[in-house]
Amino acid sequence: MQQAADWYARLSAEPSALPLHEAWREWHAHSEINRQAWSYVARVGQRFAPLQVDVAGANKTLENLRHSQRSRRQVLRGLSVVMGGALLGWGSWQQRWLPGAWNTDFHTGTAVLGEQLLADGSRIWLNSGTVLDVNFSVGLRELKLYRGEVLINTGGDRRPFVVDTPQGRLRPLGTRFSVREQNGRTLLNVYEGSVLANCADTDQTRIVQAGQGVAFDRQSVSATQRAQPGREAWANGALMANDMRLGDFIDELASYRQGHLGIDPQVANLRVMGTYPLQDTDQVLAMLEQVLPVRVERRFAWWVNVVPR
Repeated sequence: MQQAADWYARLSAEPSALPLHEAWREWHAHSEINRQAWSYVARVGQRFAPLQVDVAGANKTLENLRHSQRSRRQVLRGLSVVMGGALLGWGSWQQRWLPGAWNTDFHTGTAVLGEQLLADGSRIWLNSGTVLDVNFSVGLRELKLYRGEVLINTGGDRRPFVVDTPQGRLRPLGTRFSVREQNGRTLLNVYEGSVLANCADTDQTRIVQAGQGVAFDRQSVSATQRAQPGREAWANGALMANDMRLGDFIDELASYRQGHLGIDPQVANLRVMGTYPLQDTDQVLAMLEQVLPVRVERRFAWWVNVVPR
């Protein structure tokens, strides 16, 4: 992907350079990995400029650029303008992962946090990229989490309260807890009270007490672990790292940032400590540069990598 980003930048800046296009074609044809990386970069670039998604479309775009009379400076200036304006629509694009996402009760875009007071007095906080439905009936209070993460402080209502995820159902008992749906697993952290976790395809259950956390899929529940304070801190606009791998930290930070944020494997195992402000991810990256032997490399405003210094 690093090489693909380099090619994308060079081809955009010099659309009439025929030797450069020939060299790109050789690189593109060299391996399936190269073609996949180029396709990914082109897709990201498309969200900020009128480029095609697939390889055939990318070739057509390159051909059009080759015949364009714009100078290097004009191309880069145009890309900057389009990218800046397209940031406004990025959150909307992020919601298209789920058909009908805009028909759900609550949804947040990338880098957007939300807070809602429900009719029963419960308060919920929605993390970046979260899609959630709320269904209160005469005998049941139900939340359906399709994607993302929600922090819940249940209200004092006698009706049962449940949270459904693709992996199962959670039944809290007067509590404060967070639920995260990610990569086919549900991550539960309980901070007050207790929660009963039930897998969707089996009868396996687990009561999780305050200060504990578990992960589960449709068949099984993991061993109980200590609750992760970071899964509560984001509601206050903070990203917490307690001896966290830098690779995991960057993956987490990427969900609060527009565009691509990657990391070189050479520095992925460095350790991170501290609390960082989610409202300014550029500031977080600058802080990492000050305390770790890393450098933040910006190909475009929307393509950033953390690499060895």
